Order: sequence, then C-alpha cells, then structure tokens
Amino acid sequence: MTIKIATTVKVGLFIPCYIDQFYPQVGIATLQLLQKLGCEVEYPQGQTCCGQPMANSGYEHLTHQCNSLFVRNFAAYDYIVGPSGSCVLHIKEHLHDPAHEPAAAGIRERIYELTAFLTDILKVTALPARFPHKVGLHQSCHGQRGLGLAQMSELVAAPFSKPEQLLRMVAGLELVELDRKDECCGFGGTFCVTEEAVSVKMGKDRVTDHVKHGAEVITGTDVSCLMHMEGILRRQHQPVKVMHIAEILNQQIP
Repeated sequence: MTIKIATTVKVGLFIPCYIDQFYPQVGIATLQLLQKLGCEVEYPQGQTCCGQPMANSGYEHLTHQCNSLFVRNFAAYDYIVGPSGSCVLHIKEHLHDPAHEPAAAGIRERIYELTAFLTDILKVTALPARFPHKVGLHQSCHGQRGLGLAQMSELVAAPFSKPEQLLRMVAGLELVELDRKDECCGFGGTFCVTEEAVSVKMGKDRVTDHVKHGAEVITGTDVSCLMHMEGILRRQHQPVKVMHIAEILNQQIP
C-alpha cells in the first residue's frame, strides 16, 4: 500500500555509518517507508561518515573533507532524510564548506530526522502498519533537546512527541507509560567510552523502567541509544527486543 502525496518529493537518503555497518535493516526500512509514502528516494553511493565522532572528540577541524563530501553528495535533493537524530543534528549545526557555503547552508535547512520529516513535511496522518506488541519509546537526547522531536519534561509547556504521534498510528501497538520518559540512556557518543561506569548505570536505569512497565520492544529514533540498551538487555538475559522506529512504522498489515 502506498499513500500518495500531492507532489513527488525528491529525497536523498542519509544512512549513518554505524547503521550501514551494524543495523542495515534500519536503512532498508527507512527507504521502504519513504517509498510507501510516495517519495522519490535516492541513496548517494559516495556517502561516508558525517564526521560527528571526530567533532564530539574535539577534532572538528579534521572534518572539513567530510563536510565537502556531504555537500557534493546531497546538495541536489529537495530534502535529506536520515534515521538518526544525532547525525542529523551534527549536520544541522556543524556542516560548513567554505568553497560551497550556499550549498551547505541549504543542506542545513533541508536535512531532517525521519520522524520530523514524516510529521512536519509529509504531514502523515495515517500509516499502513500493524505491530501488535507493547512498546516502550525511548526519547533520545539529540532528537528531543537538539531537534525538538518531543517536549522536555523540565519545561512548563504542553507535551508533544513526534515519534509517539507516529507510533499511535500503528494498528495493534500499545505504548507503555514510563516513569521517566525523557531520561538519558547514558550512551552519549564518546561519553560511554570516557565515563563507562556512569554510562552503564544510566542505561540500566532506562532498561529497568521499560521492563518494569511490561515493554516487549524498546524503540527510538537513534540506533546508538538502542544499541547501548540492547547490550544491557542481553547481559541481563531479558526477553525485551529493540527496534528502530522505522522498522515498526514499516511493518506490513497482513
């Protein structure tokens, strides 16, 4: 089933390197989902790492070639869409190419995390998906506090969540209520390396919250956070699975 949109949108699919190497099914699900929604999707074959690991480690000055390559790969598209809030945020805040700065500025404006693209650009109100399971939603920090995918509980403001909005369109899916729905899982990129003990404890706390409320699956917009929690779940021999939100939104109705 394909949901037609008024005008065909030309999308450049941005797949971060760790998804390409470890979770290729997430990239495939993202592609299939966008195509179902009527987008014309292309995957630039020359794309590599966006440079976020170097920038996070204090070596942003070494990311210039990454920036130039990103501009060459994605400048021609109406929109650039990626299934990773942290990588998308890095591009939005750090992509600069002195030789082609107008093109870089355009990319910073046209790049979207997947759920933001579905809600804000495609204005999706229905999905041809079914997933009859109890699901816990992890709101990743980069998406929530950097991209505004969901409201932060520390603010006195009306709550909202773009990922939750989409999950509620999936037939049979039951979202579980968590005690601390926007707490960091502790992954934090290089933080999990430099402060591994704190990172693990934070991850255990997040996993406990989901398990306590009966989640069968933990989902989110960042595979990095899900990977962190998946490692803890496996070591605890928990039956809970982790799935990127694209995989759930792409589930077929029998």
